[in-house]
Amino acid sequence: MQYLEGQCLCGAVKVTATAADEPKLRACNCVMCRRHNSAAFVTVEVDQDSIKIEGPVKVFRSSEWAQRAFCETCGSTLWYGLVHDGSRHLAAGLFDNAAGGTLVEEYFSDQCPQGYAFAGDHKRLTREETYALFAPGEGEAQ
Repeated sequence: MQYLEGQCLCGAVKVTATAADEPKLRACNCVMCRRHNSAAFVTVEVDQDSIKIEGPVKVFRSSEWAQRAFCETCGSTLWYGLVHDGSRHLAAGLFDNAAGGTLVEEYFSDQCPQGYAFAGDHKRLTREETYALFAPGEGEAQ
């Protein structure tokens, strides 16, 4: 198990959590993630019960089933969360070297902008496959 310490851009929000010795990264190319981050949103898998966050956090309910959080001072993205279970998927950018993680999965891979793409051998799910996995019947709402 690995202990992670991270922070937002201005340092007002501090984040700690534990992760596997080889943390897994996941990237999302959906329209909301790209609008919120100006690119794909990359998360690091952590033990949900270990997450501790201190500082000025603002939470935005982005859809019926999801919320996004950011630092109220500098605007840094902190997490994407699911309303039904309270899970938080922490932004990999909060941690040095993205917590040393490896990209294992990419969502909405068919919506990845032409100007960039993730290299490597990882699972790539299309829009349809992503919705089937997380929100069957939800349509465009994320």
